Amino acid sequence: MSRARVARRIAAGAAYGGGGIGLLGVAAAGVLLAEMQLAKRSVGGGVAPLPPAADGLYGRGFDGVPLRLAMLGDSTAAGQGVRRAGQTPGALLASGLAEVAERSVELRNVALPGARSDDLDRQVALLLTRPGRIPDACVIMIGANDVTHRMPPTQSVRYLSEAVRRLRAAGTEVVVGTCPDLGTIEPVYQPLRWLARRLSRQLAAAQTIVAVEQGGRTVSLGDLLGPEFAANPREMFGADNYHPSAEGYATAAMAVLPTVCAVLGVWPEPERLDADRREGMLPVAVAAAEAAEEAGTEVTGARGPWAFLKHRRRRRLTESAAPEPPTAGAPA
Repeated sequence: MSRARVARRIAAGAAYGGGGIGLLGVAAAGVLLAEMQLAKRSVGGGVAPLPPAADGLYGRGFDGVPLRLAMLGDSTAAGQGVRRAGQTPGALLASGLAEVAERSVELRNVALPGARSDDLDRQVALLLTRPGRIPDACVIMIGANDVTHRMPPTQSVRYLSEAVRRLRAAGTEVVVGTCPDLGTIEPVYQPLRWLARRLSRQLAAAQTIVAVEQGGRTVSLGDLLGPEFAANPREMFGADNYHPSAEGYATAAMAVLPTVCAVLGVWPEPERLDADRREGMLPVAVAAAEAAEEAGTEVTGARGPWAFLKHRRRRRLTESAAPEPPTAGAPA
């Protein structure tokens, strides 16, 4: 069965309340669990520090009403693995957005290390409790823990679909950084590496389908860091050999920033498709499957069952200075 058909089955199962789709046989599942126990002895050799608090105002030198940016998801969205606030993906995105838009950006991060997609309901509720402070854009990075904890993919994407729907209904633009390729984790060996890659990409493609159908955009994280991890694994991973390092987070943020700017209408490039960059309009499921295979690819809804596949040029990001604590009476 093609990757596009598998992704569509998962998305359909989520929409119609279906149960988990068995993507692995019993024997393969047994091998996966056995290999995972071996991997755990290697992964986590160090201790990842708790993610530093990066909430606050970025680009204070710009005039005008600040843009509001929110981060949701798991440890990757929270920035676990680095020690300085300016190294987290939220801080990198906020400072990059401020530079492109020439407006200050107010960042709020409600992501939780260890979270699975079923925690998105709580995170969305935290952002929507203050009607006058609804974010202009939200970035969701989720899925890795769903794979490692064997959450049925139909359940995983159902939670994501509902989160995107609620945020879009509240007037917030949504960008989903889809499930990363867990096959790039250095201490993970075969056959777990192959299985982890397969499950990660299937989930990422299904995430793209449901997010686009609810009015969001997606950026494939996939094996975005794969070449860097292969060449410089000690530089690209954090202290626990599992979470990204500062350089790893910067690489991921560079891929997501153009789409965040585009949904807010501040990206300097035109929205037209560029054939030289292999951009085009495809059926949503096909676009989702292709994006899962090529990291850094954006998928945006077009009309009906069609979607735009885009490869935006990235902007180099540098570590941001930690924001100053909010002053009395200022928005938190």
